[in-house]
This record gives sequence, structure tokens and C-alpha cells, in this order.
Amino acid sequence: MKIIVDAMGGDNAPASNVKGALAAVKEQGVEVVLVGRGEEIMKVLADEGLKEPPAGVEIVHASEVVEICDDPATAFREKKDSSLTVGLEMLKAGKGDAFVSAGSTGALLAGATLVVKRIRGIRRAAMAPVVPTGNGGAVLIDCGATAECTPEYLLQFAFMGSYYAEHVLGRPEPRVGLLNIGAEPSKGTDLQRKTYELLQKAGDEGRIHFVGNVEGKEAVYGTVDVIVSDGYSGNIFLKTMEGTGGFLAKRLKEMFKKNALTKLAAVLVSGGLKDFKKILDAGEVGGTPFIGISKPVIKAHGSSDAYAIKNAVRQAARFASSGIIEDITENVEHMRLPVMTKKEEA
Repeated sequence: MKIIVDAMGGDNAPASNVKGALAAVKEQGVEVVLVGRGEEIMKVLADEGLKEPPAGVEIVHASEVVEICDDPATAFREKKDSSLTVGLEMLKAGKGDAFVSAGSTGALLAGATLVVKRIRGIRRAAMAPVVPTGNGGAVLIDCGATAECTPEYLLQFAFMGSYYAEHVLGRPEPRVGLLNIGAEPSKGTDLQRKTYELLQKAGDEGRIHFVGNVEGKEAVYGTVDVIVSDGYSGNIFLKTMEGTGGFLAKRLKEMFKKNALTKLAAVLVSGGLKDFKKILDAGEVGGTPFIGISKPVIKAHGSSDAYAIKNAVRQAARFASSGIIEDITENVEHMRLPVMTKKEEA
């Protein structure tokens, strides 16, 4: 398995990206291609005591970097020799099995869509992070790639999220829920009501395990394995979860530091606190897949450290070997609405 890594993307590039890739090669048995400014990559290797790339590591020089201030829609085209553009072109050409970047989300999505291309028949690619829930995590699809959606988009998100939960998370017959303000089919806007009908039909046909609408609190409790949403609502849901988790972690820390007795209590429950912190740490997952792209593309968090990049490489390799893209390709006809002729519309 060969994973292409954007060595220059992210707040801590190239150091964290290179170190994370080295750890992945050593621990996971994958091969890694580091794409970026060769001199800077070699300097990080030298800092690690390496005079040349070790076995399993290849360097492909790219002179430019897509900065966070660049226009996401055009950056990958204007900077044709950027690490992001070169890496995506390599993925398209079959010179790697997956691509990982901690760079600009918008530029990566635009580049993946226009260079690597979507799976034929898929209307929009979706960002699908695994969010912490009571059942060990659920796929949230979409979390921000497409703010304004149609019922057909959400139907496709439901299928793609279900395949991801089954193949990557190992959930047989994953429960699919539509994020909404209530459980009743009549709840929500016109978008949610029309989507409910499509998902119910797909469920009746046995193509997905649709369990109905799901409220935010129920989703967090772990009642579903896949949370289907438009990117606008999904992003608010995700950011609220992140903020709540950070707030709770901060208050717990303050509470345990209050006096000698609470400090002793902290020692006694330190194992549980570490597990709690681990659940909330995005670096444990590594990144977010762009589902619907014809080849695996993983977006790592912009602030990823070496540990997070290592896990993003692991996630990319697992995604590439999961068979999810093949499943989507084979079943895309069931995710599309029939196109009406002008005569039928009349």
C-alpha cells in the first residue's frame, strides 16, 4: 500500500507531516510518498538523524505551497507545482493508493473533485468524520462540504455513509438516521421531509437500514451509526460537539485542581480521564475522508501533529483497502433519482 502525503500542508508542516509519515512506514508497513519542497523535507529527515529517505519513503519535489489565504476554488490550478496539486495528479495517475493532506480544506475538495473526479453518478462528494458517540462513534455525513443540498444529495450521503460505517468501522447493517428537529416524519423543512421519503423507500427495499429521523442529543447517545445531514446543519452539529467537549474537558481540569482532595481524586481516576481525552482527540482518528471521490482522499486537521498524521495515513490505507469505492460505484444507480422528461413534467 502506497500513501501519498502532502508534506507542506497544515500548520506544523513539514516537520509533523514528515515525522508522522516516517512513523507510519515503521509501524504500519505502508510505503509513503512525501510531496513538497525537497530541501525542507530533507532537513526534517536530517533532524531525525537520517541522511537519506529510509526504505519505504520516497520524496517527490513540488516547489509551491497552497496557503490558507489562497482562493480555495482556484489555488490548485494557479499553483500547478504545489504539493497539493502534484499529489492529487499522482493519485489520479495511479502512482499511489490514497492521498493525505492537512492543507486547505476548500482547495483539497476542489482539487479532488476536478483532478481526481467524483465517482460517476455521484452529485457531490461529502466530508464524513467519525464523531464520538455512545456507541463508539458515528459517521457524520456531510459536515460542511456542501451547505445547500437537495434530497438526492442526502440520499447519496446516506448510502455512502452506510458503506463507510460497514466497511471501515466494521458495523454490520449500520443504522442510518436523518438529522432533524424531531422524530416524526413531518418534522423539519421541505428538504428533510422529502429526504425522509427517499430514505424510507431505500430502507423498505433493503438497501440501507434507515431508522428514521434522529435528534442531535439522540445521535450523541449512539442510537445510529450514520448521521445524515446537509453540510450547513452538519457543520454546526460537529462544531457544537467539539466546543462542548472542549468546555467539559476544561471544567473537569479546573475541578480536579481545586484542592488537595480533588487532586488526589484526579490521580485515582486518571485512567478514565485519559480515556475521556482520547475520545475527544481528533488526532486519534487522523482525518476526514472525502467520500464520493473516485480514489481515497483524506483531509487531516490543519493543526495535526506527527501522531495525527500517522493515524491519517493508517486511515487512508484502511479506506483504500476497504472496497467502499467499488461498492458505491456498483450501486450508484440506486442512489439516483429518475430524470423526468419535459413531457412527464408537463
